[in-house]
Amino acid sequence: MIPAKDEVERIAATVDAVHKIAGVDLVVVVDDGSTDGTAAAAERAGAVVVRHERNKGKAAAMETGAAAVAERDGARARHLLFLDADLTDSATGAEPLIEPVMSGRADMTIGTLPAQVRADGSKAGGHGFVVRLAREGIEQATGWAPEQPLSGQRCLTRDAFDAAVPLASGFGVETALSIDLGRKGFRILEVPIDVRHRATGTDLRGQLHRGRQFLHVRRALAARSALPSRKPGR
Repeated sequence: MIPAKDEVERIAATVDAVHKIAGVDLVVVVDDGSTDGTAAAAERAGAVVVRHERNKGKAAAMETGAAAVAERDGARARHLLFLDADLTDSATGAEPLIEPVMSGRADMTIGTLPAQVRADGSKAGGHGFVVRLAREGIEQATGWAPEQPLSGQRCLTRDAFDAAVPLASGFGVETALSIDLGRKGFRILEVPIDVRHRATGTDLRGQLHRGRQFLHVRRALAARSALPSRKPGR
């Protein structure tokens, strides 16, 4: 399942790649209020497309996508593989997320990605303060400190997903998923995967993005009484 907003340049390649992953028999794209041709491009690539007329955010897109999958399930509910829309050809690298869930070794897998770089070769990301906040909040809530707590590349059983609904809004959704499922005893496993997404840099746009992430993650932690008792990284 792929939440997408204004990804017309990348969504078709991502859908094509996901179709090649062993075990995937249905690709659903939720067009979350795009103003470009994302929906049409995804349909041409062979995805089932569900559209939000206005942007509702990633959590709402994930819930909409999961509902669309459920409508097409047979006697046995499908597992849910969530991937970012901008992975393009590298999305095939997410395949290792599936086996631990299929075999019953995990209820949710989280992809850990290699270091990401921007198109110009510069280092992606900021100073890690959002990652530290999420990691320390998850550790305080569950006793487990994930390597990449903000990774959106995840595979879940239907039971695990349903246990986490309603999802936390905004950029807090991944942090909240780990806390909510961890507290309920679901087994979570990080799995190295080789995927590449469009990475943000340290320019103003990237800093604003991380500022929003920080606020959303903090809100999700506060709602779960999981704010770290000390400043992240200290």
